[in-house]
Amino acid sequence: MTSLDFNTLRSGYLTGTFTPLQIIDELIEKIVAHDDPAVWIYRLADDDLLAAAAALKDRPVDDLPLYGLPFAVKDNIDVAGLPTTAACPDFSYIAKTTAPAVQRLLDTGALLVGKTNLDQFATGLVGVRSPYGTPRNAVDPSCVPGGSSAGSAVAVSAGLASFSLGTDTAGSGRVPAGFNNIVGIKPTKGLVSTRGIVPACRTLDCVSVFALTAEDGGTVRDVMAGFDPGDGYSRRPPAGSRRHDAVDLTGIRFGVPTGAFLKFFDDDAYQAAFHLTLEDVKALGATLVEIDFAPFAQTAALLYDGPWVAERYVALRAFLEKSPGSFHPVTRAIVENGKNYDAADVYAATYRLADLARRTETVWAGMDAMLLPTAGSMYTIAEVEADPVQLNSNLGYYTNFVNLLDLAAIAVPAGIAANDRPFGVTLVGPAFSDAWLGRLGGIIHRNAGVAMGATDVALPAMRTGAAGPTPAGPAEDTVLVAVNGAHMRGLPLNDQLIELGATFVREDRTAPRYRLYSLEDFSPIRPGMVRSTVPEDGESIALEVWALPKVSVGGLLVQIPAPLGLGTLDLDSGHTVKGFVCEAAAAAGAKDITAYGGWRNYLESLGQ
Repeated sequence: MTSLDFNTLRSGYLTGTFTPLQIIDELIEKIVAHDDPAVWIYRLADDDLLAAAAALKDRPVDDLPLYGLPFAVKDNIDVAGLPTTAACPDFSYIAKTTAPAVQRLLDTGALLVGKTNLDQFATGLVGVRSPYGTPRNAVDPSCVPGGSSAGSAVAVSAGLASFSLGTDTAGSGRVPAGFNNIVGIKPTKGLVSTRGIVPACRTLDCVSVFALTAEDGGTVRDVMAGFDPGDGYSRRPPAGSRRHDAVDLTGIRFGVPTGAFLKFFDDDAYQAAFHLTLEDVKALGATLVEIDFAPFAQTAALLYDGPWVAERYVALRAFLEKSPGSFHPVTRAIVENGKNYDAADVYAATYRLADLARRTETVWAGMDAMLLPTAGSMYTIAEVEADPVQLNSNLGYYTNFVNLLDLAAIAVPAGIAANDRPFGVTLVGPAFSDAWLGRLGGIIHRNAGVAMGATDVALPAMRTGAAGPTPAGPAEDTVLVAVNGAHMRGLPLNDQLIELGATFVREDRTAPRYRLYSLEDFSPIRPGMVRSTVPEDGESIALEVWALPKVSVGGLLVQIPAPLGLGTLDLDSGHTVKGFVCEAAAAAGAKDITAYGGWRNYLESLGQ
């Protein structure tokens, strides 16, 4: 069976080794052979899936970052024309529109396989609270799959999808990843639109990504990311928020809890596995810093012992009053508890959270990222059935504080514990450190020496070079050209590139040493990018890299009006590429739009 990791599929598509139609035909057989209907709540008909794959036949692979990659979506996320159940049959409705996060994936060539099972209304970290059954843990069937995004994690680990979407409010995008030996990405709140999702706690909810590698998950996150004016909680990354990509762990300061704050709930195998991981990261050049974990643990306790439970009640109040018997008993008890809080409780908890967040600032001053067990233990299904509430609570000890404190996180496999269960760690960083955390996580994942998910396939080599991730190189008869404005895909001058024979290669960013201006005298308006004369005054700017035939370079140059031109740009990876630049004198009186981080974000602010 063909591995579904991005490297294998994209290489096969580019070389013509196989087609999306062949991969989907093979995948359908694999799903049948896996024989676990509890993974799915709704799966597309085989004919519809094959038709979607066939429709990619005449589309260029290079134009679509997710070309032919099969994926799954947690069934609390809307896809137009398909049912959304949130694992409650009586709640089910047919979605009229597709959630923006999903639509971006479809638009870039991904193939939706189906909607996956979850803890009802995304309430739980165990994966067993669903009337549709319990998805079978892909690594150890005796254990819980983790929740609430149980089906999404199992689908990826078992090789039934290249990636999947979950949601994460308190750890639902991380715990299932740890229990199924895959990567789970919890983006910064607001980085990915949550419009079109049945809310759990709307102020905390995030769309999460499950993937076989950190690089695969990061690609999906980046495709989904973008400001959504229709989502009140959507955010733009602040200027200067990006960190440089890490090529190793040298000099990285990882904060680690110690003493009574390092909990494994009597699981000696997990405790030993974590300490082995700590030794590994030290051997890779990292420094371990003992931190005061108290404010983080106290924040975690607020989530279920505080009025944020009332958010769950607000989201489901009408349905609960109408159909209380439709709820899973544990879910109903949790949601109904939300009625016990009043406005005074909310304000008191909000003040408490602000005070705890301020206390964590001192801790962050001494570390770059936090290194934690993804979970302190892994339980069997029988154990959870015997004590469903407390064991679920234990699983959130290292996860519940992350969304409340507006942090980013990635869970990665770190080895197999002595009890033969998968063990994973989670890296936690400040808001908008997502890409940087992904690089660190990828290093730790590969060092663990484990296969991808429940497959026997080794991880592909990390796509890196001496200066960071190695960009795809141009063919001998082409040159890479970076565009940062009206020549980008879908914008007014993109046809000029197409007519010159250029093909899209990838999205990228400059090194943080440029400033961007809006040149309003042009029609259409265009940006002008200028290298800052003061390095610390520059920022990283979004752009696209295209492969342009060398014979067409002159044709592009004659279409570029002064004060714009082609120059050499420094990329965030440390590499250089030819690209659009502007004369500094022309930018002197222009509107500075550097804070938007790129031309598309600026156009969105104008409603264009």
